[in-house]
Amino acid sequence: MQSTYASWVPTVSPSPLNLTNSKPRLSNTSPNQTQRNGDIDNSAEVRFPLPTHIKSITSTSNPFIKHCVKLRQSSPYRHAHGSALVVGTTPIREICKFQKSLKEETVEMECLILPDKAKVPEGLDSSSTRTLRVSALVMKRLSQLQSTESIEAIALMKFPTSYFVVGDHQKDADFRKWFPSPHRILVLEGIQDPGNLGTLVRSAVAFRWGGIFLLPGCCDPFNDKALKASRGASFQVPIVSGSWHHLEALKDEFQMKMLAGHPASDDEQTPVSELSQGFADSLADIPICLVLGNEGQGLTEKSLQECQLVSIPMARNYESLNVAVAGGIFLYMLQPKHQGLL
Repeated sequence: MQSTYASWVPTVSPSPLNLTNSKPRLSNTSPNQTQRNGDIDNSAEVRFPLPTHIKSITSTSNPFIKHCVKLRQSSPYRHAHGSALVVGTTPIREICKFQKSLKEETVEMECLILPDKAKVPEGLDSSSTRTLRVSALVMKRLSQLQSTESIEAIALMKFPTSYFVVGDHQKDADFRKWFPSPHRILVLEGIQDPGNLGTLVRSAVAFRWGGIFLLPGCCDPFNDKALKASRGASFQVPIVSGSWHHLEALKDEFQMKMLAGHPASDDEQTPVSELSQGFADSLADIPICLVLGNEGQGLTEKSLQECQLVSIPMARNYESLNVAVAGGIFLYMLQPKHQGLL
């Protein structure tokens, strides 16, 4: 299910349940503020029904299982609870491995869900994480797969502390809190396919970009399909959802150059530079925001006006590449060359 940025913001606070959870963070917002005017806050406790004595669940009608299913299906519900369901051992292990490399924990695993009588997969055997055993039927319900033979684990995780939703009313911003390494920032504009978004997030992590800025119209980065495509990368890189106003403030703060991927053009009024090694080298020491536009409609007029347009040279006269493929090329060519810039 695809959801645009605007639909992530919950309009009704969920009713209290049992285990506490946190909501996605607002930059420069106190942890004790409450929800107002449709903005998401970090503060109000949101709970779900899993009493501490429960060690195993066999029924798909269990309230906790219904809660987990709704986390997968509904972006507003996910963002209200500040939690996501991560399916599969590989992405969970990648997230855990990344957390161990950090000085400060940015992700909390609330519960590790395993098939009944299955061993805890290697690398996930943390004694501090609550483990819940479920039947094959429940595992199938949670994973929404016809066959669960390859699914060894599912994790309920809080949104990372590196994820921020910035409200329109916020004028002052702590940019260093958003992006500790702002040398290379990927900006996504209206990316609606969760597979494309997840692939771009994964590529950004692979090529050591400092963060991702989501403009309105993008799908939820914690959508189950986006998480599957990112293989857990959404929990490993700073992600900020905001407006052009916030992006321009970020650009001004760090004197960033605005680039945007765009097909080659013969129109003299719309000059388009060509991506090359020489072009990339000329920008090695310059902070960059790279904007990639919607799969069908491309860049908005705002991006066309604010950015230097750059095309990927192609041997044949194809109009354009898939945005995830094009993005991977841009991210690779423009990746940081010096460790000191990270």
